[in-house]
Amino acid sequence: MAPGVAWIFPGQGSQQVGMGKQLAERYPSAQRAFDEANAALGFDLRALCWEGPQAELDLTANAQPSILTTSIAALRAAEEARGGALPAPVAVAGHSLGEYSAIVAAGALPLADAVRLVRRRGELMQAADPSGGMAAVIGLDGEAVAHAIDRTGLVVANDNAPGQVVVSGPLGAFDAATVALKSAGAKRVLPLRVSAAFHSPAMRAVAPDLATALRSVPWGPLRFPLVANVDADVHADARDLPALLERQVWSPVRWVELTRRVRDLGATTFIEIGPGSVLSGLVKRIVPDALTANVSDEETLKQALSTIGA
Repeated sequence: MAPGVAWIFPGQGSQQVGMGKQLAERYPSAQRAFDEANAALGFDLRALCWEGPQAELDLTANAQPSILTTSIAALRAAEEARGGALPAPVAVAGHSLGEYSAIVAAGALPLADAVRLVRRRGELMQAADPSGGMAAVIGLDGEAVAHAIDRTGLVVANDNAPGQVVVSGPLGAFDAATVALKSAGAKRVLPLRVSAAFHSPAMRAVAPDLATALRSVPWGPLRFPLVANVDADVHADARDLPALLERQVWSPVRWVELTRRVRDLGATTFIEIGPGSVLSGLVKRIVPDALTANVSDEETLKQALSTIGA
């Protein structure tokens, strides 16, 4: 086990046209990840990731398998570049959709099953009641946001970092909640481009169908500990995963607590594996003395391997 290294995986919103292309063209193992995803889904996910259009890639049902596939391609590229498996992390974690990528990286779910599963998850979320929405609250911590929106009908959906919290709920509640948040000291309240109130009680409606999908796939053992979104706790038994993932779709992502728990496990370096570097920025705000790196292209891959001494 590599002392002090954690792997973290990005969630929806990190997708961008061209993601994974450079690594797949250089590393056959990364290319195979896209081959496996195409075969599992029955359409050309690779072309969607590399050529877009962005509006099509941004659809929830497309973004989720695309980000997962790109993340696993990046992990495989890093392993191939090193000439073998990376040193085992002290823990793995992912933000919302990224939790599925972390589970694949930990060996508990094959990539083909995972992309089909998150495609179904994305379809269910995309088809959810469109009368809800989400907004980013800048300048308040999670506890202050929760207090300000109490009784407005909104909930904290993502406690991402000190000063960056996402709220979720009925569209009709946002005006009053925005007034309350700004009165409490929020600098900005920014509506997000989403199709529904993700990570809120509104998503309970999709939970039964998601639970059915989660029970339909084979779960293997976790090779590395997983710190979960819904409880920020450490899980080593893959039998926990279906229930955790079903709860996750309608529960808040406790990213601040999760990151601190990973740090408490001994992580001093956080490697973000997949498109973008959003989580690396959040980690630096939560654990300022942590080292961070990401793996999204050839340059960042080399920097990440250097950071962990691999």
